[in-house]
Amino acid sequence: MTHIVKDPATFMEDMMVGFAAAHPAYVELVPGGCVRADEPRHGKVAVIPGGGSGHYPGFAGVVGPGMADGAVIGNIFTSPSAQDAYDVAKAAEVGGGVILCPGNYAGDVLNFTAAKERLDAEGIPTRTVWVTDDIASAPLSEIEKRRGIAGDFVVYKIAGAAAEEGLDLDAVEAVARRANAATRSFGVAFAGCTMPGADTPLFTVPAGRMGVGLGIHGEPGIAEDPTLPADELATMLVDALLADLPLERGQRITAVLNGLGATKYEELFVLWKYVHELLVATHGLVLVEPEVGEMVTSLDMAGCSLTLVRLEEDLERYWTAPCDTPAYRKGSVRSTGQHRRLVTTAHADAAAQVSGSPASVAAAATARRVLATMKATLVEAEEELGRIDAIAGDGDHGRGMVRGIAAAVDGAEELPVESAGVEAVLVAAGDSWASKAGGTSGVLWGATLAAVGRALGDSREEITRHDVARAVRAGLDAMQRLGKAQVGDKTIVDAFVPFAETLEAQVLDGVPLSAAWASAAAAATDAAEATAGLRPRLGRARPLAERSLGTPDAGATSFALCMGRIAPVLS
Repeated sequence: MTHIVKDPATFMEDMMVGFAAAHPAYVELVPGGCVRADEPRHGKVAVIPGGGSGHYPGFAGVVGPGMADGAVIGNIFTSPSAQDAYDVAKAAEVGGGVILCPGNYAGDVLNFTAAKERLDAEGIPTRTVWVTDDIASAPLSEIEKRRGIAGDFVVYKIAGAAAEEGLDLDAVEAVARRANAATRSFGVAFAGCTMPGADTPLFTVPAGRMGVGLGIHGEPGIAEDPTLPADELATMLVDALLADLPLERGQRITAVLNGLGATKYEELFVLWKYVHELLVATHGLVLVEPEVGEMVTSLDMAGCSLTLVRLEEDLERYWTAPCDTPAYRKGSVRSTGQHRRLVTTAHADAAAQVSGSPASVAAAATARRVLATMKATLVEAEEELGRIDAIAGDGDHGRGMVRGIAAAVDGAEELPVESAGVEAVLVAAGDSWASKAGGTSGVLWGATLAAVGRALGDSREEITRHDVARAVRAGLDAMQRLGKAQVGDKTIVDAFVPFAETLEAQVLDGVPLSAAWASAAAAATDAAEATAGLRPRLGRARPLAERSLGTPDAGATSFALCMGRIAPVLS
């Protein structure tokens, strides 16, 4: 995956343009992803999977009749933004409502939920179905915390067929939820994947070992075991799944043996020989149209996962129903034959006429310098932040933060320097960060900047250090309201809370703003370093809590770095 690259920063966009050019009969590009090129019948429910890129054929590769109506595509391993999900849903819906069907990752939950609320408010009934098939990511007693891996494919295949058959929104949602409840996956990794443009993989597996309980975003497994021969590996995978999803002899099931990118079909067929024997001969299960191949990948990761699905009569019918997509075809399905008539989503003009008080315009100038300083800081720290994040995550934090702050700076620069107040500038910056960066950090930083701006306002005759401290508190409140994190969860909040508290205390003691900010930044730095001793309780790092011990949280670290560089700007 590092061999064919022009610019790593635009890898996803370049890939999507090429994908659409290769499949013009199937898909059309829209802001945030793609939709079916043919016009579905009016009143059909639109089934829309989505997530970060790097998983082809998930998610764009399964857009077409009988399966998905559109796909929301984010940067590599990064949740698409709420704006992306909204735009794709608006382009794909044809009067029957929308099912958003992403994996159960923190960024996806934040961004797709925000898109759902916006669509509902506009009169487009929308449901979210989070895929939770990965048995390694949480115990059965906390199944709602599990993440979606190869089971994504099963859920949107079944939901797409139900929608194609003509079921209404309530019924398609119910089918999707039952499909998710009947699906379990478990996998192993033999080598990590490499981000486009990078020289080293996100993680490595020692020779003769394998990572057990992998993710699909470059995360290492939750444990390491000796590499097993094919028959023993098959036994390990099947036994783990049947312990979580007990099945009686004679139960009709389907299965997906999924390659993660670098494990080739011949190897998968060798493994399938033994998986098939175990499922049919040993356990007496009835297999219905199983799949062996690449369904949900992780760039060039070497590894595989096994998915088992307990079928009921209607789930089996939808699983075996025909579909026709760029990457997956089954049976014969008839398109409407009509080319889709896309309606462009109108976006607000960020450069609309704005006017702030002289004090607010002056504060806006400072805010622009703050954003520029943050951009320089994050560009400098990008590689190290990615390294920290890759210990127990997907390694995208540095790249995502750079993309977000660059968008924020661009959003602020779209407003007139001579008249835009600090509220307008920071709201524009926050909106741009959230819509262009995606991921958990994108939506949280976007909401934080916007909240700080709204607290400062555009009409104040004077902006004091007390106003700034109150605005910082408003930003923290917005972040915690959205992300639900508390001190001790090993997130950015662990650094943000002591920063806000120290700033408030220093300002109350009469300390000048720049000096108070420096003290607060020092408190944030100490708190960020202290996160090395914490186990993550939220986000993608949660299943790898033990592995993260000894490494500080990447979000807390980037926050502290930025705050430390801002104090001189405020002087």
